[in-house]
Amino acid sequence: MAICRYGAGNVRSVELAFRRLGAELVDDVELADLAVLPGVGSARTAMAGLRERGLDEVLRARTKPTLGICLGLQLALEASDEDGGVDGLALVPGRAVRVAAQRVPRIGWAKVEPEGEAYWFAHSYVADSPATVATSEGLAAIVEHGSFTGVQFHPEKSGLAGARFLERCLSRA
Repeated sequence: MAICRYGAGNVRSVELAFRRLGAELVDDVELADLAVLPGVGSARTAMAGLRERGLDEVLRARTKPTLGICLGLQLALEASDEDGGVDGLALVPGRAVRVAAQRVPRIGWAKVEPEGEAYWFAHSYVADSPATVATSEGLAAIVEHGSFTGVQFHPEKSGLAGARFLERCLSRA
């Protein structure tokens, strides 16, 4: 598996979580059985980092499984409202919209339905996508489209539930 390194994101914690599961990490995002697009930061800066490294085109060309985490999910959408509007990778239909809640950012543990597990969330934007397959408190938590799976939560920071989720991702690759 390979982690997209684009100058932003939660790369170290994602790498440690996969290493704990025994995953072999490689540098080649194009050929890896599983590519992970982590994310912490702003959409505009992250998309610029992906473009500068050519990872935007690599991700668009992939047919093998790709996992987007938090901002990584949002970048996979067609667009994001963040930073005044940013074009995304268009791997998944939809756009990232600001969380409509009294408290933003949305931070903390929350259950994902229908699976029933609780995961750690930390986000101000969320996917608005017809590819949503699971929700948390009425917001998109997991989207799936083709070989792409995106999660709004941080499995690498979600203890045993997160480890089980990442293990399932590895087993599908």
